Formats: sequence, C-alpha cells, structure tokens
Amino acid sequence: MGFFSAIKKLWTPRETGAPTPETPAAQAQAPATPAPEAAPAQDAAPGAPQDAPWRADLARALRQSEPRLSVWLGHVLEGVDEAGGALWERLRFLFAALETPEAEADAFIADFRRWLAAMDYQYVRDFRSELQYRLALALDLEDEEDERNRLFLKLTEGLARTREQITGRIDALLASHGRIDAKFWEELEEILIMADVGFEPATQLTTRLKERARKAGTDDPAAFRDLLREELQDIFRAPRRIAAVTPPEVVLMIGVNGVGKTTTIAKLAHRARMQGKKVLIAAADTFRAAAIEQLEVWAKRVGADFHAKSAGSDPAAVAFEAMDVALAGGYDIVFVDTAGRLHTKVNLMEELHKIRRILERKHPGAPHRSILVIDATTGQNALSQTKLFNEACGVDEIVLTKLDGTAKGGIVVAVAMQFGIPITFVGLGEKMEDLRPFDGGDFALALLGVGREEGRPETE
Repeated sequence: MGFFSAIKKLWTPRETGAPTPETPAAQAQAPATPAPEAAPAQDAAPGAPQDAPWRADLARALRQSEPRLSVWLGHVLEGVDEAGGALWERLRFLFAALETPEAEADAFIADFRRWLAAMDYQYVRDFRSELQYRLALALDLEDEEDERNRLFLKLTEGLARTREQITGRIDALLASHGRIDAKFWEELEEILIMADVGFEPATQLTTRLKERARKAGTDDPAAFRDLLREELQDIFRAPRRIAAVTPPEVVLMIGVNGVGKTTTIAKLAHRARMQGKKVLIAAADTFRAAAIEQLEVWAKRVGADFHAKSAGSDPAAVAFEAMDVALAGGYDIVFVDTAGRLHTKVNLMEELHKIRRILERKHPGAPHRSILVIDATTGQNALSQTKLFNEACGVDEIVLTKLDGTAKGGIVVAVAMQFGIPITFVGLGEKMEDLRPFDGGDFALALLGVGREEGRPETE
C-alpha cells in the first residue's frame, strides 16, 4: 500500500461491509483462514465494547490530522502508556482505517507482541520508535517525509565527528580566502585526505569541483558549499536497476569478520519480514567459531527461517541445500551468509566462486545481489576490502556499518568515487531500525551540516 493510497483511504467512503474508522474492525467480514498466532480475544481492552466512544474520537482525530504516520500513531497512542489490550485494539483500528486485510493486521500485532516479550518491553516510551519503524515498513510508508526526517536526524547525529573533521576545516578555509584560487584547492585537497577520503578520490573530487566552479563562473568562497553539496549528490546518485527476479531472490552476503555482517543480515531479514516476505537465512560461514549459533539466534529474533549444517561443513553444500529448501518452501528471499576471514587468501575467494556457481546451478540468475558489508571505522582499509571482493566475486551493493560516531565517514565518498558501487544501506546504531536506506542527497547535507529544507533546490 503506497503512502498516498493510504492517505486517500482515510478520507474515502468504504463500500458496504468494509470497516471504516467509525465502524469497528471486528464487524468486518472474517478472513477465510485465521491469522497465525493472532492476539487472543481475552487481550481486548477491558470494558471496551465494539462501539466504545474512543473509536469515534479516534476516527475524527485521524481524519482531521496531518497525513503522516507519526501523527497518526500519536493519536493511536494517546492515553496508552503500556502494551496491552487497549494498544492492540487501537492498532487494529488504524489498520482497518487504512483497509489493511484483517489477517495481516493480526499477524503484525502477533509478531510485534513476540518481539516485546523477547525484549521484555512493557512501556510505550521504550518501544514507540520500533513500532513506528515496523508500521512504516508494513504499510509501505517509508518514503513519507516524517520517516525521511527521522533518518536525516539520525544521519546528522551519526556524522557529527566526521562533520567536525571536514566542515570545521572547510569553514576555516573559506574564512581565510577572499577568492577560490590555486592555494584554496591545495588546502581543500589536504582537508579531504585528512578526513579519510583518500589521496586519489580527494584529487579526483578537487578536480571535479574546479570544473564545476569554472562552469558556474564563480571564484567566490561563499558559493563553494553549494558547489560541494551538488557534487556530492551527483557522486552518490545511484543508477537505476531492474529489481524484478524469479522468486526466491537470493542475496549473497560477503565481507570480512568484525564488520557487522551477522547483525546486518538480521536487520535486512527483519526489514523483509516487516514487508510481508517469507525469509530464509542460510549459514554458509561454517569456519568461524560460533558463527552458526549467532546467526541462528538472530534468525529467531527477527522471525526468519534458518538453514545450517554442522561447523566445518562445506559452505557450498549449505548453499545447495538451502536453495532446495527455499524452492520447495515458496520463500521470497534467501540471505546466504559467507565466511569473512582471510580475505587476502586465494582459498576464501575460490570458496565464494564455488558458492556462486552452486546458487546459479540450483536457481538460474542467482545470486541476484551480492552485498558487501564494510565497517566505516576502518577508514582506508575499507577500500582495499572493496577492491579485493569486487575483483574476486563481484559486488552489486555496499552496506556501510558503524557510521554512527566515527570520524572516518569520509570513506563513504571514497568508496562511491573509486568503485561506483551503490551504497544501499547505512548502519547508524544497534537497533533493527538503525539500518536505513542510504540517500546520497541527505548524506551530503548531513555531512555539511545543512538542513534538508535549506539544501533543497528552489524549484522544489
């Protein structure tokens, strides 16, 4: 369900028999099959009959409010301080107002309740952020302005130390030059190198900025910040790609040990699950001690299915069997974990080749995506990892982890410029919601300390 479709449904009269904000969701026609593990009836709000006054009040509030998920959720949670019957009834009401199938609403609530129990959360203040994140995914509202603002704020906070390294020095550079000249460009290149952009990318970026300034016909330092923002946005502009595949979609996860690959797989699986996909995780990293057990724990936490063999087994055999399970079980997406140690040794790269061949043989076109996970805090070492894995087995996307709090965020620019591989997600913390889609324009604005409103072109 798209965002504008969801908004429209709150204001559009329903056909006879469909639930409306003024009509209890429970009066809608029951689904053909019951929702799995739906919330039990005894959890309904005590003393809240189907025609409870709060329904009419909530309906009016939703209709009259600004059409944003955060605002809707604020109305839903008004007067609700903890998990329980009142919360589940109000969430069902919101789903019914957006014409979400009752079975999907019940499945969402049951899944969220399992998560609350696992995390031992009871009070809304502890889980509201996670609830909004899950709703955004489940209702396809992630592109909503409020969600993007939340991401931008998180990105800005995460880049604080990197911004100090870059923009503080750029501010001093601009203040010390009356015009953009050769000395200005030399000092800028030094600033970029010190911010972990790297020598070659820094030189290349400086050259591109010179050309942009020449075309703009300006040598005014006051115009430089806009020139840099525009250049960074161009660098991060990802090419369009065909996303359609014959299910299941197979995603090969690669990267050295210690970069956060296991938790990244869990976060990606969590996103897919919240989007209604049936997910299988295959543990083909059979060499690292406890790798299988750790991944299995994460799979259970996010509600994904799991396939593994014993430690020390042939990784290609795990991939082979996982594909049989996925094809027979009607899975939508399969994440295949791989070993990450000894990335400079030929044997590991040969193993990755072997896994790719097995996947292709079992499911033509697989793997559909190879995602490299790199750690932003490693700085220039991330470039060598990207180069090795890209040459050895090909990299389609990059997930950049641990971006929050690092002073080496300039590596994002270096990777994008040197390899031209799309950065699709960035890790901004430990929570499931902290793996967020990468937006190059927002990254450029956050890096330069510019607000999203300030950074928008006037034509918008």
